[in-house]
Amino acid sequence: MTISSTNSAEYFMDLEARYGAHNYAPLEVVLTRGENVWVYDVEGRRYLDCLSAYSAVNQGHCHPRIYETLVQQARQLTLTSRAFYNDQLGMFYRDLIAFSGYEMVLPMNTGAEAVETAIKTARKWGYTVKGVPANQAEIIVCEGNFHGRTTTIISFSSEPQYKQDFGPYTPGFKLIPYGDVDALKSAITPNTVAFLVEPIQGEGGVVVPPEGYLQESAALCRRHQVLFMADEIQTGLGRTGACFACDHEGVQPDVLILGKALSGGFYPVSAVLSSKEVLGVFRPGDHGSTFGGNPLGAAIARTALAVLQDEGLIANAAQMGDYFMAGLRRISSPYVKEVRGKGLLIGVELYAEAGGARRFCDALKEEGILAKDTHDTVIRFAPPLTITPEIVDWALQRIAKVLQA
Repeated sequence: MTISSTNSAEYFMDLEARYGAHNYAPLEVVLTRGENVWVYDVEGRRYLDCLSAYSAVNQGHCHPRIYETLVQQARQLTLTSRAFYNDQLGMFYRDLIAFSGYEMVLPMNTGAEAVETAIKTARKWGYTVKGVPANQAEIIVCEGNFHGRTTTIISFSSEPQYKQDFGPYTPGFKLIPYGDVDALKSAITPNTVAFLVEPIQGEGGVVVPPEGYLQESAALCRRHQVLFMADEIQTGLGRTGACFACDHEGVQPDVLILGKALSGGFYPVSAVLSSKEVLGVFRPGDHGSTFGGNPLGAAIARTALAVLQDEGLIANAAQMGDYFMAGLRRISSPYVKEVRGKGLLIGVELYAEAGGARRFCDALKEEGILAKDTHDTVIRFAPPLTITPEIVDWALQRIAKVLQA
């Protein structure tokens, strides 16, 4: 295909099709600029971003305070490795601990790295503290989970495509139904070291567990000396209208896994938080990362946390989430089976006969809204936490048009 204009969407999509591995199937829009809740394509069209880079951009695109921190720190010092101290990392620990209420932090870069870190933490804790026999540690996980794409993580996925042709798989995991406390109880053995769970399964279709599930699961884990590990990479940092989704049930996980919005979309930053007893199992040389805890990422994350608090974004997510969901539920559509979620993590599940959620996302794009389908039948709406009632109303008019077409 010959494309004459380098300003056309087709030109940029053709470059990806020619030279990039085909492991994504994006909507056909080529973005070039973002500001707050809006993004702009190479041909000048404006869209409301209702994905927020899978909740990495909770603070809005290109937030000016985080940008200024990025520029300032990038001029000063970007990377030292953990072979040396830097002046930002300790302050990042201090700020994140004050925000979260935990005792200790282990920084990484991506969400998948943080999950891998949590798995290593649980196993080492199981052997050195709980006394599980060597190489016998078990971690319980849930069907429908999405914790990342590494070989170990896909080993305990229940999604066939995530695993196909990537074996052999890592052992040591038990898969149980999501939202089923009795199944968790039955799965626990003396060798169980942890239960790894998403408080809401985002990629799984915005699946909200039954009320009390997290609280009962955490209590069960405590009784059996099992670490309750919450993957809040997507649900944490205000997305559900609370600091963390577990807060809705008054649960503080033994291990909390964060990423995505921890940097406001400017830089990969993730972290595992826990007690000194649990993270204290690590000794120098046990685990590490060249970029994990770098001064640029640490400085950016500090400002990203401050923005969430100073601008009241967590409370706004609760209010706008209720407003958005109420508006979606008022839309009369033969295609819609259910609207569910918490805060600004919202899923609209369609009936199977609707023909798949992707075609609705394509139609929404034409109306100026970028949303992402998941699990074939669910449209996910997760705009930045800075969204206003006026913008929600603007979106609802266009969503209604598409769902009623």
